[in-house]
Amino acid sequence: MKKLLGLCLLLSLAPLALAKDPEVIIRTSYGDVTVRLFVEKAPITVENFLAYVKNGFYKGTIFHRVIPRFMIQTGGFTERMKEKQTRDPIINEAKNRLHNERGTLAMARTSDPDSATSQFYINVRNNLSLDWAPRNPGYTVFGEVIDGMATVDAISLQQTGTFMGHQDVPLEPIKILDVVRVVEE
Repeated sequence: MKKLLGLCLLLSLAPLALAKDPEVIIRTSYGDVTVRLFVEKAPITVENFLAYVKNGFYKGTIFHRVIPRFMIQTGGFTERMKEKQTRDPIINEAKNRLHNERGTLAMARTSDPDSATSQFYINVRNNLSLDWAPRNPGYTVFGEVIDGMATVDAISLQQTGTFMGHQDVPLEPIKILDVVRVVEE
């Protein structure tokens, strides 16, 4: 009887064990980037990001800050550098101990650690100085590129300048055409 109960418990938990982290495809004017999101390590951040994805928020935004050998940032501005209206800020989950390594996604924020809304960046190299540490609130890593790093690298190498008071803006707009969630069949 105990073995049967144990087997039933194991089978009831199987869907949880098999659940995969959600994936999204960021469709850009330079190509696609497929991302796996770390729902267990950054649940609030992933939920926030997926809410923006579901509402089509990222469609038409641009990579507005591109710094070679550092990161590419997007998720808040239109091509004319008009800032989009966002949801309320979320708390910083950088204590999740995930690292700002090449190919990871992290939330952009102001000097207030709990100010992240829609903007995020993709690390082009390891940027461990952006990780949480005592006396350093860090930046929440919430996903990783699983396909399309060549697209990220291509974006990171584009010429930039100052536009509408913002530095490191690509001279030729690099647009997000859409961000879609990958649905398993």
